[in-house]
Amino acid sequence: MSRPLVIGHRGAPGYLPEHTRSSYLLALESGVDAVEPDIVFSRDGVAVIRHENEIGTTTDVADRPEFASRRTTKTVDGHELTGWFAEDFSWDELSRLRCRERLPQLRPDSARHDDAEPMLRLRDLLDLVTDFATSTGRDPGVVLEVKHATFLGRAGFDVAGLIAAELAAAGWDGGAHPLWIESFELTVLDRLAAAGVGGSRIFLVEADGAPADLTESEGPSARTYREWVSPAGLDALRGRVDGVSLDKRMILDPARGTDGGPSLVGAAHARDLGVFTWTARPENAFLLRRHRRGRERAAWGDYETEWAELAASGVDGVFVDHPDRGVAVFGG
Repeated sequence: MSRPLVIGHRGAPGYLPEHTRSSYLLALESGVDAVEPDIVFSRDGVAVIRHENEIGTTTDVADRPEFASRRTTKTVDGHELTGWFAEDFSWDELSRLRCRERLPQLRPDSARHDDAEPMLRLRDLLDLVTDFATSTGRDPGVVLEVKHATFLGRAGFDVAGLIAAELAAAGWDGGAHPLWIESFELTVLDRLAAAGVGGSRIFLVEADGAPADLTESEGPSARTYREWVSPAGLDALRGRVDGVSLDKRMILDPARGTDGGPSLVGAAHARDLGVFTWTARPENAFLLRRHRRGRERAAWGDYETEWAELAASGVDGVFVDHPDRGVAVFGG
């Protein structure tokens, strides 16, 4: 494909609350090549679609008096968080909650749809994409992001095994549909490979910091994300994963890319690694300073120029929050 894949990041969260059925359906109807769910787990081992395992900011759980006692504080990937956590609820309990816009001040139009839809399981989304493919003749894929694998493993979840079983049950393990599995942690990607799970494995890379799994096992000596995209780091990834997914700043701001901007994409390609980037958003709040217009964080800046720079870098896939705009810019 001469253009990058357009991936509906959590559906179409620029317009509707992320990870809802209507948000995913809007993304599919807009013509994306794939949609991206984030996966955590319920107490009874159901793969649940949420941005994080802390669900207080994206559901109405805080307004449910029957769940007030579940509010707690945990340390997740080195960060102390207070709220409500998916792994402390059964799926039956989670299914009663309703979804809310995560960024209401930036996206008030989306927030008007708060409390209208329930949470989804991974199986619900896989079935939705399968049904969409059958009814339209198109074959969109899924980019499945595994969240907090080390933390959840310590909590007693067989993350790789549960995902493998879910994909098999939904008929998504045999290559019938395009599938990518990504994580900020290499360990779970290795375990998924060992379990024989199909699809392409993508290592998510932050502009700063180090992977949580390696930090836990190796401490301060853990290789940082920046070191993983150095020439030596990319050499180590070759054959271990199928690609990397870079914070867009590492491409657009050469100082953040070890080899500098587009050359970082080329360095990965030279090692047979595909390259995704995240997240293309039009609001000033998310654009590089040179592409912002005015002072309102929620206003749209010169996103088309920024996105054109991403396309020109040679990336293979771009995550977007506004699928119609993504298809218009990247899909030509």
